[in-house]
Amino acid sequence: MDAKTFWLALALVLVIEGLFPFLSPARWRQMFLQILQLTDGQLRFFGLCTLSAGALMICWLL
Repeated sequence: MDAKTFWLALALVLVIEGLFPFLSPARWRQMFLQILQLTDGQLRFFGLCTLSAGALMICWLL
C-alpha cells in the first residue's frame, strides 16, 4: 500500500464520519448522548466488533 492509498482511505473515513452530523445534527447529538451512557464494557464490545469487521474487510479485499 502506498501513501496515496492511505490518505485516500483516511479522507473517505472523514467524509463518512462527517455525513451524519451534517445531515441530521439533532439526531447525531441524541445518539452521541446515548453513547455516553454506555458502560466501559459495552463500549469495548462495540470497539471489538468494529475492529473485527474492519480487519475482516481488509483480509477480504486483499
